[in-house]
Amino acid sequence: MSSRDRLLAAVDGASGAPLPCCFMIFRALSDKCRDEYELAVRQMELGLDTRVRLDDLPVRFAPEVKIRERVTATGEGEPPLLTRAYETPAGSLAVSVKQIEGWPFGDHLPLFSDYIIPRAVQFPISGPEHLPVLRYLLTAPADDDVRAFLAEGKRRKRFADDQGLLLAGGWRGERSVPGEDEYLVGANFGTVSVVDTLMWLCGGTEPLLWAHDQPEFLGELIGILEEWNRARLEVHLEAGVDIVFRRAWYEGTDFWSPRLYREFVLPTVRRDVELAHEAGVRYAYIITTGMMPVADLILEAGVDVIVGIDPGQGKGTTLQEVRDSVGGKVGLWGGVSGPLAVEEGTEGEVREAVEEAASVLGDTGRFILSPVDNVRADTERSWRNVRAFIDTWRSLTCSSS
Repeated sequence: MSSRDRLLAAVDGASGAPLPCCFMIFRALSDKCRDEYELAVRQMELGLDTRVRLDDLPVRFAPEVKIRERVTATGEGEPPLLTRAYETPAGSLAVSVKQIEGWPFGDHLPLFSDYIIPRAVQFPISGPEHLPVLRYLLTAPADDDVRAFLAEGKRRKRFADDQGLLLAGGWRGERSVPGEDEYLVGANFGTVSVVDTLMWLCGGTEPLLWAHDQPEFLGELIGILEEWNRARLEVHLEAGVDIVFRRAWYEGTDFWSPRLYREFVLPTVRRDVELAHEAGVRYAYIITTGMMPVADLILEAGVDVIVGIDPGQGKGTTLQEVRDSVGGKVGLWGGVSGPLAVEEGTEGEVREAVEEAASVLGDTGRFILSPVDNVRADTERSWRNVRAFIDTWRSLTCSSS
């Protein structure tokens, strides 16, 4: 079987397929690679099952949008305040963050980034009056961008087909910081990202209050984000991907109650799944914590694989709990904590974690082994543990064949 065949067999639950191992994100390696092609080759050299990822479509504002940025000094010992304002014919939006340690964008402030949420003093969207302005920032993909995207998609599909690899769209996992002339988004942006985008624009608290106090406003806002994401998803499906990923890190019950999930999140997932399945494409759902209370709803939406099963850092996601709840009903991807086991553990602990994941989830017939979410540390320990991870997986697959 090719790597593509093994991964799709695990997603679909084909009987008799060997256990595949495909890293969700591998920053320690991707930072050493020139491009996606080299990253795929170097993962194949390690013996891993590998996917070829499409880049994100560019995010472009309407031409009428004017941007102003400024850095303001604050009190002694306090971090500077970085502010960005968007001026449009419908009004203006502004966002401000404290430039505390770890801010990766210099004196620029992207529209979307996980780095914004813990540093924000002001989020751009705070009420219904901002929705007309938001539409100037969330424009449909430009024709030139779509043509360039599809052309590169054809090249990557040819490469994937030649190598027997999975072609994946919707989420790249890592993205370099854009240049000064196009700093619209930050790291880890994903094309299919409705609620994560909501949190970047509004923070993690206000949308939950709006769900109770202003449900019509929240529904309209989510509708705008879904419409914008849908146009971008359609381009990925046109590129002929095998699987599309939705980043749903902010869609779990660490934020949303099951009732609110059903009302505001589930309909958007279901519509995306239906669109993907109409195109013959599998749908992957990335959620690493707060998944179990809405597991039945995720299954109801029809997703093909839940990505990010983390027994170390997830909340309520021990391997046995996951198996008892959804094992065999949907594909599962993960099983080992990347930071706790691979980056900080011993070789023995890594072997034990891999063996446990394979033992508990492997015989469900719908499991892809991976560190969750990422292996970032480029250290001697981390690479030693990566080798232990892969060697243990190989020994398990050889002994079962």
